[in-house]
Amino acid sequence: MKKFYSLLSLVAVLAFCSSSLINAQLVTKRTIGLELAKKLVAAAEAQAAKDNLAFVISIVDDGGNLVYLERMDGAQLGSIEISMKKAQTALNFKRSTKAYQDRVTEGATGIIALQNVLPFEGGVPLYVGKELVGAIGVSGASSTQDGVVANAAAELLTSLK
Repeated sequence: MKKFYSLLSLVAVLAFCSSSLINAQLVTKRTIGLELAKKLVAAAEAQAAKDNLAFVISIVDDGGNLVYLERMDGAQLGSIEISMKKAQTALNFKRSTKAYQDRVTEGATGIIALQNVLPFEGGVPLYVGKELVGAIGVSGASSTQDGVVANAAAELLTSLK
């Protein structure tokens, strides 16, 4: 009889642990979907139009997956990869790529040797409140202009909670 109760107890503990384990691993989070990515790109394009410049704009979700990429008419082909790398850098390190550009300018040239870090302005992490939901990368003009366009899109999220 003791064996039966021991086995029954073991089964109950395993059932409890497995259901607790499953619930403990699930999280609710927000990320950027296609509809929001298109709105962010539209905001970036509106800023680009003010300066009459052409850019490549990449939006990645919180996992670094490319959600949307737009190459404006006349934007150079080399900016496709650069915009994606800027977005990845901003996402992976949760800071603007301008921070890395500034550090290199200050003499921290070792940053150039880091893998997956592109130290040129134009990559901006995208937050809703304090939650990182993705990133934008912009390339096509000077780094400063790339940053202005990226920040114009990021500002769109300030109204979301």
